[in-house]
Amino acid sequence: MSIARTTEITSSSQKSFEDAVKKGIKRYTKTIDHVESAWIKEQKVIVKGDEIAEYRVTLKVSFLLKD
Repeated sequence: MSIARTTEITSSSQKSFEDAVKKGIKRYTKTIDHVESAWIKEQKVIVKGDEIAEYRVTLKVSFLLKD
């Protein structure tokens, strides 16, 4: 039997939402082993002047606990 845990992280990028997701997962897997899945809980942008300065995503990430 496997047990999984879910945690929430926030990641950002100056390029795109997709890049923010990739950066978040890449960084998370440096700390946590056995990552199984992730889903986007929230997306938002930071605006400076009339331009998008940053894309932010909040992810819920699931990983398996070690036996």
